[in-house]
Amino acid sequence: MSKQLPLTLFLILSSFHLVFSQDLIDSEYLGFQTGDNLAAQYGFNIFDFDVDHYKIEYTTLDVQGVLDTASGLLSIPEATNKAFPLLCYQHGTIGSKTDVPSNLQGGYQAAEVWAGVGYITFAPDFLGLGESRGFHPYVHRHSEASAAIDMRAAVITFLNNNDIHFNNQFFITGYSQGGHAAAALQRELEENYSSTIPVTASAPMSGPYSISGVMNDFMLSEAPYNFVAYLPYTILSYQTVYGNLFNNLEDTFKPDYAVIIEEFYNGNITLDNLNQTLMSMLTQDFGGPITIKMLQDSVIANVSNNPNHPFNIALRDNDVHDWAPQAPTRLYYCQADDQVPFMNAVVADSVMNALGAIDLDALNLNSDFDHGECVTPAIFAGYIFFGTFQQIDDLTSTEQLTIEDNLSIFPNPASDVFFIKNQNEEGFLQLFNSNGSLLLEEKITEGLHEVSTEHLPKGVYWVRVKFQDALVGKKVVIR
Repeated sequence: MSKQLPLTLFLILSSFHLVFSQDLIDSEYLGFQTGDNLAAQYGFNIFDFDVDHYKIEYTTLDVQGVLDTASGLLSIPEATNKAFPLLCYQHGTIGSKTDVPSNLQGGYQAAEVWAGVGYITFAPDFLGLGESRGFHPYVHRHSEASAAIDMRAAVITFLNNNDIHFNNQFFITGYSQGGHAAAALQRELEENYSSTIPVTASAPMSGPYSISGVMNDFMLSEAPYNFVAYLPYTILSYQTVYGNLFNNLEDTFKPDYAVIIEEFYNGNITLDNLNQTLMSMLTQDFGGPITIKMLQDSVIANVSNNPNHPFNIALRDNDVHDWAPQAPTRLYYCQADDQVPFMNAVVADSVMNALGAIDLDALNLNSDFDHGECVTPAIFAGYIFFGTFQQIDDLTSTEQLTIEDNLSIFPNPASDVFFIKNQNEEGFLQLFNSNGSLLLEEKITEGLHEVSTEHLPKGVYWVRVKFQDALVGKKVVIR
């Protein structure tokens, strides 16, 4: 593997990417899902819209600053008389170049969930995946952000060309690697595009935000880990971008491991194949899947003792926890995460708030859930959080509802009962617990509506009220 583009040149070229990229190339209709099918598939009665799926191809710059064709999934709620917010969903780590949202794989289900609850959702495949050429720059924050920014511009072109309406709200979320990518996108927008692409709210989920800290310490520990392929994936990625980590793979990895890692780099095996093979080799050689044992001893010593080693510089450049988010932001995680240590979210919460974040909190959704089990509660928590900001505009109405001003809950906290003061038209109320289980459904009329809570245990609950032309979400505490 040869050296590639130096970091400084990449950053210079990236600063001009809007000038040379983001054109819509092509679109392909992929089919649809009904709201009823979504409810049956995912087990939540929250879907108000059928969803149309499109594959979008667009131009963007690769990590060498050369124009490339990228792809992604666009999922649109069906309603010709409404204007919806835009939402970017950044997907998690996938196994191969074709296992991507635009092929209705690679975690595309999250995109259709968001569309089904009223967001025009786009999910970039990322550079090096889908239609994009080259090796995927894994957990590389600059390209995760630029691919999403350019897809957003191409999506807006598509929407305008097809008379599909959207409003000025923009939400960001993503899971796992997508949590890192979501934070990377939010950071790039708030630092460089705040006046042109304001972020309404953001919800990164279970992401490796502290690459140089939490993730590096974990990977260089003696702890067994069942996802050892993430380390060579990251090293290959940063070598592709920065070009100064090693001259050949055996400079970094022990020879037997370098052989199979080279196979993955060349696209001959998937990430899952690589992980299974490496785990078997590590278990045979060292009694367990201990990630650090793949590395040459000299590399471990150099990286551990030299903070300015090229690898450490690359790690720090891809941290996404060391800045102060300005939009309302929630970092969702589960404490028993077996892939991405939960301390990523805890450290990010501490650092971001110390740096002056406006409205940021890291929330543990379940202390016993692992990485896979955390997906559903994380997305549901994001749905409730975003719902407190979401606006769906009725294009047939001459008067926009001011839901936030005209609907209130009191007392809050409540004990045996709370009241909803509703100054709008008749609506439909749903009450959920913090795990996303639906506890109550009933109609409400204009005026005061009483909700009995004497049968509910103490805790935090979420009220969602759907009107004909708008949605609103509220938190209520029962004590």
